[in-house]
Amino acid sequence: MRMLNKLWRDNKSLVAFLFLMVLFRSAVADWNVVPTGSMLPTIREGDRIVVDKMAYDLRVPLTHIAIAHLHDPQRGDIVTIDSSAAHELIVKRLIGLPGDSVAMRDNVLYVNGVRADYRPLKLAPLPGDAVSHGDYLTERFDGVAHTVRLAPDAPSPRDSFGPVVVPPGKYLMLGDNRDNSADSRYFGFFAREELMGRARRVAFSLDPDHYCEPRFERFGAPLDAATPLAGR
Repeated sequence: MRMLNKLWRDNKSLVAFLFLMVLFRSAVADWNVVPTGSMLPTIREGDRIVVDKMAYDLRVPLTHIAIAHLHDPQRGDIVTIDSSAAHELIVKRLIGLPGDSVAMRDNVLYVNGVRADYRPLKLAPLPGDAVSHGDYLTERFDGVAHTVRLAPDAPSPRDSFGPVVVPPGKYLMLGDNRDNSADSRYFGFFAREELMGRARRVAFSLDPDHYCEPRFERFGAPLDAATPLAGR
């Protein structure tokens, strides 16, 4: 008992700091490792993204219990989702809001009957292009613009769906790497309580293909500006 008391006296400041850090990362802000390329080119494998845990809700730390709803998720947001269907934390882009009608035809998106506009981009080869050729385009709809990747040599078997109507309290999410993303096309709609936060920026990035070499050009980069939109 004396040893425990001594350990507590000697380390209580460290224990308090670690406890507060856990609470902060649970309820206020966190960073998440991105292990897959489902959000290429916006998020690359090895990126550590900053997640605003208070973007939508104020939650009891270490739980999914919302104390207060702060803001409504918006179309185009990059969202971290604690998905019960996927059984893991995933990162996708919000495409369909409650009540929206969403459809896709050969990777062309339609929201509420309006076709998204696409413009080709010229980008240097990115991770994944060595396995299958990637085409990059700016996708614009309803005031939202971001980059998507298509793989014409290896199209997704679910590059067409709908139209579907997003139910109340649910959201439709897609990955920016449209032909290589497990998203709402596989897991269905995501409930509001599964939306953990909004990702806006890369904290830092390590290249998994080059012995985790730092990619300094991505440190602190805004996500939707992290990849130059050439040809806009």
